[in-house]
Amino acid sequence: MNEALFEFDAEMRRKYGVIVGCDEAGRGPLAGPVVAAAVILSPERPAVGEKLAKLNDSKKLNEDTREMLFEEIRQHAVAVRAFCVSPKVIDEINILKASLFAMYKCLTPIKGWNYALIDGNQLVPQIDAGIQKAVVKGDAKSASIAAASIVAKVLRDRIMKKYHNKYPDYNFAQHKGYPTKAHYEAIKTFGLSPIHRLSFCKNISDKHI
Repeated sequence: MNEALFEFDAEMRRKYGVIVGCDEAGRGPLAGPVVAAAVILSPERPAVGEKLAKLNDSKKLNEDTREMLFEEIRQHAVAVRAFCVSPKVIDEINILKASLFAMYKCLTPIKGWNYALIDGNQLVPQIDAGIQKAVVKGDAKSASIAAASIVAKVLRDRIMKKYHNKYPDYNFAQHKGYPTKAHYEAIKTFGLSPIHRLSFCKNISDKHI
């Protein structure tokens, strides 16, 4: 168990009361939505800690472990919310604003929290700065942010697998829309799909292939 993640959250609770962790998945891909999630974990230990013993930054976990933890988080967390922003909106407002808007939209329906831990170096503009903290690499420091990162990642991966069925030429199930060589080759062959982010793809040329 990564005790440091839980100790970080325990210290935040001692200072601020009920905390909620927030993170996003999908800022870098060429296609698909950006998904944010917010999670309040129970402060009760050791039961919850034992259930979530493998909790960590979603990028450090394999898919099977993320899926297992996703179900544990859904079952044992006090609250879980998620929100996705479409490629069209990402193109309209830019990816940073889209990510922060998604965070705002999944934080606000949750009641009863005192302080939000936001992964990264940006605060959510629509929320009072006095009740939130930006935590750089927070998904490797806070159990609540790590849980949110897993929820966001799993949900986004599931969305991209559904898009794979709709647009099989691009193999979204494998690369999830990220800029891999195979993805660039598919774009060169088939052009852009309706879920590609035009603002991310406007500079694609043969040099990427």
